[in-house]
Amino acid sequence: MTDSISAETPSTSLRCFGGDDPLYAAYHDEEWGLPVHGDAALFERIVLEGMQSGLSWLTILRKREAFREAFAGFDPHTVAAFDDDDFTRLMADAGIVRNRLKVQAAITNARAVVALQESGSSLDELFWSFAPAPRAAPPADWSEVPASTPESVALAKALKKAGFVFVGPTTMYAAMQACGLVDDHIAGCVARR
Repeated sequence: MTDSISAETPSTSLRCFGGDDPLYAAYHDEEWGLPVHGDAALFERIVLEGMQSGLSWLTILRKREAFREAFAGFDPHTVAAFDDDDFTRLMADAGIVRNRLKVQAAITNARAVVALQESGSSLDELFWSFAPAPRAAPPADWSEVPASTPESVALAKALKKAGFVFVGPTTMYAAMQACGLVDDHIAGCVARR
């Protein structure tokens, strides 16, 4: 994310981030911070947050449809069954981020989602169990938004215990923001709820 506030129209349309690109603005306005439920939807967000590590989020947004196609719509059962041929296919796909560790993490994490389901739980149940109490007041600016929290540290630890990889506290806090567990839209933002 960009650490600046962009004003679309003076004093009427404050946006936390994304104002310089229509795709990014739409993501900010229509998706980021809204509650996400369901194992496939949360699996997608975890994979994309992991893929974003070290890159701009806009790069991931631009590749999102290619990711969806490459990873079978992020169906955890399908991705969990990926084999060496699928891995080779993914590593040759110029439409996605072709980082060996990140691609393998996506497959490993799909298998962890399936294992959770087979144990009678779900990624949705586990993920949302770490939602903190709502903030007393919105952040005034990005300096008041943490990179991680005790809840994201605990979520990362619980996911790792369940077999997930590439799910550090900072990545999981970004996922918590994106999936609506926390509302980090700054004060005055058009998308603040």
